[in-house]
Amino acid sequence: MAVDPVTGTDTAPTGGIYTTAPTRTPKQSLDGEAFMQLLVTQLRNQDPSSPMDTNQMIAQTTQLAMMEKLTNMDTTNQEAFALQMRTSAAALIGHTVSYLDKNGDTQTGIASSVSYAGAVPVVTVGDKQINLDAILGVVTPTTSTPAPASA
Repeated sequence: MAVDPVTGTDTAPTGGIYTTAPTRTPKQSLDGEAFMQLLVTQLRNQDPSSPMDTNQMIAQTTQLAMMEKLTNMDTTNQEAFALQMRTSAAALIGHTVSYLDKNGDTQTGIASSVSYAGAVPVVTVGDKQINLDAILGVVTPTTSTPAPASA
């Protein structure tokens, strides 16, 4: 280890994993774990001669429970929306759909398949791959009935 005789600091190059000091990225959202840490810290650092009001603690615990339920509802809603998009995309197969091409012109074609590989289902119309949210309209296929034979 090389030490600078004047400053007393290590002058050896640092060649480890980090070339700079790692930085901590703060959370951008408050989740249940962070809320509990705040509550525990508050309880730990409270004035013993004037403890926290139990009504406040119950209110904060209730807020935590409500936040967790809302988070669960949000997740459930996102999953339901994704399932609804998949179902809607599958229902388009065999139907004539219209969409805007990259020039802004309205095109039509028959939806032949659907891919669920991305976040938004992709419908194949002819040789084009069209995102479900870019489809403008759908026409139900007409079933042709044979003309009655005359006797």
